[in-house]
Amino acid sequence: MNIGLPILAVSIPFILILGFYLGFWWRKRVFENKIKDIESYAQKIIHEAQRDVVNIKKEAHLQGQDLVFLMKSEFEKEMNERRVEQKRQEDRLIQKEENFERRSETLTQREATVAKQETELVKKEKENTQKSDELAKLIQDQTLALEKTAELTSAEAKEYLLRNMEDEVRHEGARLIRRIEAETREIADKKAKEILALAVKRYSGDYVAEHTISVVNLPNEDMKGRIIGREGRNIRTIEATTGVDLIIDDTPEAVILSSFSPFRREIARLALERLIVDGRIHPARIEEIVAKVSEEMDQNLKEIGKEAAFDVGVHGIHHELIKLLGKLKYRTSYAQNVLQHSLEVAFLCGIMAAELGQNVKQAKRAGLLHDIGKAVDHEIEGPHSVIGADLAKRYGESPAVVHAIMAHHEDIPPESILDVLVQAADTLSGARPGARREMLETYVKRLEDLERIANSFVGISKTYAIQAGREVRIMVNSDQISDDLALVLANDICRQVEKEMSYPGQIKVTVIRETRAVGYAK
Repeated sequence: MNIGLPILAVSIPFILILGFYLGFWWRKRVFENKIKDIESYAQKIIHEAQRDVVNIKKEAHLQGQDLVFLMKSEFEKEMNERRVEQKRQEDRLIQKEENFERRSETLTQREATVAKQETELVKKEKENTQKSDELAKLIQDQTLALEKTAELTSAEAKEYLLRNMEDEVRHEGARLIRRIEAETREIADKKAKEILALAVKRYSGDYVAEHTISVVNLPNEDMKGRIIGREGRNIRTIEATTGVDLIIDDTPEAVILSSFSPFRREIARLALERLIVDGRIHPARIEEIVAKVSEEMDQNLKEIGKEAAFDVGVHGIHHELIKLLGKLKYRTSYAQNVLQHSLEVAFLCGIMAAELGQNVKQAKRAGLLHDIGKAVDHEIEGPHSVIGADLAKRYGESPAVVHAIMAHHEDIPPESILDVLVQAADTLSGARPGARREMLETYVKRLEDLERIANSFVGISKTYAIQAGREVRIMVNSDQISDDLALVLANDICRQVEKEMSYPGQIKVTVIRETRAVGYAK
């Protein structure tokens, strides 16, 4: 048996216990050393803190002394300033008291002066009252003497003087009106003529009179029979579907299309030309071609409207207004093409607006759209200016453009320079020679209306409408109408003509007064 094992078993616990006590003793020594170090470090910190406290106290004491000295200095400075200010205020009060005393003395003297003047005024007022009574009595005596001498009462004399003064003022007023109007007219006419001449010179547009017929050329005479058809069924179908009259006469190789609607006439012309090229002419084919041409014409209207807006330089117009613009190409007014007229008005508006420093684009826009109502005036009741204004407002045009469209024929009074520009350009485009043609009945009626309006005034001897209705000359009785009243009469007749008649351009009213002295030598 091995003896070392029991010895090892007994020695192990002893070794462990010994190791535990040795470890505990070692750790205690270490902790005691650490505690001593910590205590020594704490003593050092306390010593340094005490030293710092002493230093801080010294610094605080010194700073406190400095602060007390500074505050004392500031207090003394502030007290000195207050003493100076108080002294200044005392001086001011003393001066104010002296001024007040002087003013009191002055017021006392003035009161005495006013009291004296018041006494004198009361005395003078009594004297004036007495003199007024004497003067009133004297005026009454003179008035009675004058009434007795003139054999007129004061009321009659006053009425006589007022009547004479009224006549004199009327004549002077008429003379003044004539002078002012002459000066204003001279300046305005000169400036207006310069602007209009410049506008016409810068815009030189072609114009041709539109006719109510179109001619379609035929390849041969046999084509006339095919167009007529058996028992006339083809020609009746063409007239029924297009609303256009076909005239087939002895004109060689030609068919005449007659209609007051250029739009329908153009559809009929294009359809007939296509039928001639196609060769198949029968009612069903005619209806098919007319329907197809009508659809193409709707698209063509938009292209025409876009081209017109592009030529003028106006953008952003609603597509419905663009289509109506294109439709104006197939609308005439006194044989003048309305689209061409609208383009011309737009250009003239732009030129005149530029000369006057106005908005050129807005003026062109209003001029281009001013007759847009004529595209649908046969479908809607009312004047084309009102219809056009409603359309422009519906499709987003500005209020200024809408008002200019409505006012260009004075359905409402013009309120802006734009309204007047559109009126002037519209008149200029329609009134220039060759631009329009009127029917004989309309021309004669205008002459009769001018003479009727002129003869409705008092003092008219004879009336002559001349210059194709653009001037009316009026002979007056010299014993009833004076030179000054002739001007008033001319203005009254002008206003009556503007009120009762509608006409392109302007009408000149000339009043002629003639005085004749006749003697006979025997």
